[in-house]
Amino acid sequence: MDAHRDAGDSAADRHGRGALAPTSGRLIRVRRIVIERPGGYDALRLVESPDPLPKAGEVRLRVEACGVNYADGIIRMGLYESAKRLHGYPITPGFEVAGVVDAIGDGVEGWRIGDRAIGVTLFGGYTSAICLPADRVFATPASLSSAQAAALPTVFLTAWFMAHQQVYPRAGDRWLVHSAAGGVGGALLQLALLAGVEATGVVGAAHKIDAAKALGATHVIDKSAGDWVAAAKAIAPEGFHAVFDANGVSTLQASFDALAPMGKLVIYGFASMLPKDGRVNWLKLAWDWWRTPRFNPLAMTTSNRSVLAANLSFLSAEAPRLREGMLWLLERFADGRLVPPPVEAFALVDAAQAHRRIESGQSVGKLVLRP
Repeated sequence: MDAHRDAGDSAADRHGRGALAPTSGRLIRVRRIVIERPGGYDALRLVESPDPLPKAGEVRLRVEACGVNYADGIIRMGLYESAKRLHGYPITPGFEVAGVVDAIGDGVEGWRIGDRAIGVTLFGGYTSAICLPADRVFATPASLSSAQAAALPTVFLTAWFMAHQQVYPRAGDRWLVHSAAGGVGGALLQLALLAGVEATGVVGAAHKIDAAKALGATHVIDKSAGDWVAAAKAIAPEGFHAVFDANGVSTLQASFDALAPMGKLVIYGFASMLPKDGRVNWLKLAWDWWRTPRFNPLAMTTSNRSVLAANLSFLSAEAPRLREGMLWLLERFADGRLVPPPVEAFALVDAAQAHRRIESGQSVGKLVLRP
């Protein structure tokens, strides 16, 4: 952003502050996905509405790609607590977009019409245009396409927060990363590599092994091929300094047991408790909730092991901290120390297909929608 401030000292250049890109008299309609009420894949409805106008302090992006995250499906099912508490229904899911600045609100410095940008949003990202506060908008590194840029914020900010605000990596540490070929898991592997951490990735299928290795995993365990607990014990007999788990009941207790003294279990999801067919099985959900481990603080003190948790949407009140993390990450994408995950793209109208794909557990890397 500093470079943008220098180059765009006078936002009157080209179109100026508070200006809109020319539209040749056209009335632009925004296409977006709306969930009127929680449900299955058919709850994702494509609607049109008038183009939003940026308020003072806002930037409007003409969106070229929207990131898809597992959390979006949980929002669709009505199980995402922050969606209910912070927004409510109807709701447009989506935490991240990338595209081109095409309107600038009053008082905004450093942006010009046509600049490529990434937007971080608390919901609302499945859209063809969006207005965001300027401090939630970031310059897209020249090396990244819009699809790659839209794939970054949620998974890498989640990984950055867990790794650098909760765990604090040290060279030589040992990490165990579940879902290592997915978005957050793959980001954690890259952050581990940068920090000199020895990372062991756990994947759910053989076709994901190479992806985890390419992202920096020293060891990869395919849990579909055998006992992942025994394999992890063989790799790190003394335990891991950190274990990152988004599975929930299926692995939580074993993940905690795999910690070394002073180790930290970081929980950021409960995927094994959720359906793979788009519909909530309330009996199974209740049973899994009942079986979920409750970690005793007395036992944790005795074993000198800790449990932490992360939810990026509830961190929205910590905007300065998240902005610090985003700038830290983008600097490393710009110089090649970090690389974007593999991206699979769907049309905006095919949002349901994208949700089926990510909930199948077969995807690698990140999914995006193209408005």
